[in-house]
Amino acid sequence: MTSSHLLSISTFVFALAAFFYLAALIFRKPQLTLPARWTMGAAVAITTAGILLRWVESYQMGIGHAPLSNLYESLVFFAWTAGVLYLFVEFKYKNALIGAFVAPIAFLAMAYASMSPNISDRIQPLVPALKSNWLIAHVATCFFGYAAFAIAFGMSLMYLVKSRNPEKSDGIIGHIPRLDFLDELTHRMVLFGFLFLTGGIITGAVWANSAWGSYWSWDPKETWSLITWFIYASLLHARLMRGWQGKQIAFLSIFGFAAVLFTYFGVNLLPGLHSYGKV
Repeated sequence: MTSSHLLSISTFVFALAAFFYLAALIFRKPQLTLPARWTMGAAVAITTAGILLRWVESYQMGIGHAPLSNLYESLVFFAWTAGVLYLFVEFKYKNALIGAFVAPIAFLAMAYASMSPNISDRIQPLVPALKSNWLIAHVATCFFGYAAFAIAFGMSLMYLVKSRNPEKSDGIIGHIPRLDFLDELTHRMVLFGFLFLTGGIITGAVWANSAWGSYWSWDPKETWSLITWFIYASLLHARLMRGWQGKQIAFLSIFGFAAVLFTYFGVNLLPGLHSYGKV
């Protein structure tokens, strides 16, 4: 059993978890949330094993680095962080139906990593500039931030669906959590993600200085990371100083996650130090 096999299995387990969460919401079967939770936990556990095994395999090949260096590995790590953070949120807030808008995101990340013909799952050596202990700190902080923004995005979608008829007590809308709960959870996830994205930008700057002798080079990914940071900073400022809530925050959260996706995927197609569009 190789790490690629384990991670392929976890893709289908994430798919099963997403199915259970969606079925629980769509068919109003709350009893399905228990197998959904256990399946999501299994997906996270299998992915954890796959990441650790891939790390061991890299040392066996004489390469020896954390599996966080290319598009395949970053997608797997994103799915893992989203799963871990979501399970914490479900445990803390005791509401499993929010998984219907989060589990599919983790599954899609794993599916894209495992099934896209443009992405290789080969373990590859790091270029000399990337051989640094800052790799783990920088990637981990960035992707926990991305995972929090993904959950906030899911909450924002749920808010907009629920806000169409907030008094409805039956059907799919009736089973979506209360608007005030979704609004508050969106805010908390954005705040959590913002702190981790800030840490990611700072660790990236320190790493860039040690690798290339400059803290900031206006590389496309650096630039768009800063744009994303300003979008979420504006969201937090608008909530704290302007009292924005509800749909205003939901739309800003969705806009911010669109910026995250472009920062993650779009700039990989542009020349730059962070480009790994097809590796």
